[in-house]
Amino acid sequence: MGAVGLGCMPMSWGYSASQRLGERSLRTVHAALDAGVRLLDTADMYGPFTNERLIGRALEGRREDAFISTKCGLMVGDQHIVANGRAGYVRRACDASLRRLQTDVIDLYQLHRADPEVPVEETWGAMAELVSAGKVRALGLCAVGARVPRRSRAGLHDATIQQLERVQQVFPVSAVEAELSVWSPEALVSLLPWCTARGVGLLAAMPLGSGYLTGTLKPGQGFEPDDPRARHPRFTAEMMAANQPVVAGLRRVAQRHGATPAQVALAWVLRQGPHVVPVPGAKREEWVVENAGAAGLVLTDGDLAEIAALPPALGSWD
Repeated sequence: MGAVGLGCMPMSWGYSASQRLGERSLRTVHAALDAGVRLLDTADMYGPFTNERLIGRALEGRREDAFISTKCGLMVGDQHIVANGRAGYVRRACDASLRRLQTDVIDLYQLHRADPEVPVEETWGAMAELVSAGKVRALGLCAVGARVPRRSRAGLHDATIQQLERVQQVFPVSAVEAELSVWSPEALVSLLPWCTARGVGLLAAMPLGSGYLTGTLKPGQGFEPDDPRARHPRFTAEMMAANQPVVAGLRRVAQRHGATPAQVALAWVLRQGPHVVPVPGAKREEWVVENAGAAGLVLTDGDLAEIAALPPALGSWD
């Protein structure tokens, strides 16, 4: 899958209503591929549907250069996003994704969210049939923002492991996508050890803390109304100012290596295990090239100790 992946969601969903499928996005994907990025992470709900179409267009003539990860299980309505894990829906969703992606096979097909009305084994069984049919190569489970009762991020991971144990009885899990970063390291407690013990890959979502760990965001800066950071507790002016020591620490390490804070944050994720792949979201060519450069940054034990000694991030992350 390559050392560093590309989260394609920001190109058409979640961060800016003004950012839509266009030539700039195509250039961004091409720049990522040229920089050695292979894993392109998308989902049918991003847009909805426009993100997969973008990837399909970008990979015309370059399909062999990419490892495509997409997701099913969530439907976008006028007011709500709802889970759908019924077998018939999964089969239709896969066929539709294949058409939009302009490919014969999806490298990694992830369950975006389990449907509380459908046993997860039933959904996973339908996804396993897609592997047998040659439409999908491997299956994964997405644990980013899962709607499970919890008081902490650790509770989310405990619930994810319970789901993983159940679906493993049906068909092997190849990868889990979960949040992991310097300022959100909770996956290291139980989820990553679970994956490591079973040879399951971990796709580290939001490894740059939704942009905060790049050091380019300033306390008090505004976000567009449709940007989730505009309503996020960690992105208030007060919390962004309070967490500046985290960025300052990354910047100190970066200066020693002639790197950027973002590259240090990604290199830290890479040091968590050989099967951990950071998947930073990006919309611009220069960002994907910078992120890909983190693969060549080797942090020393001293660097890791310095990062471990940074103060924990303040502000709710739920």
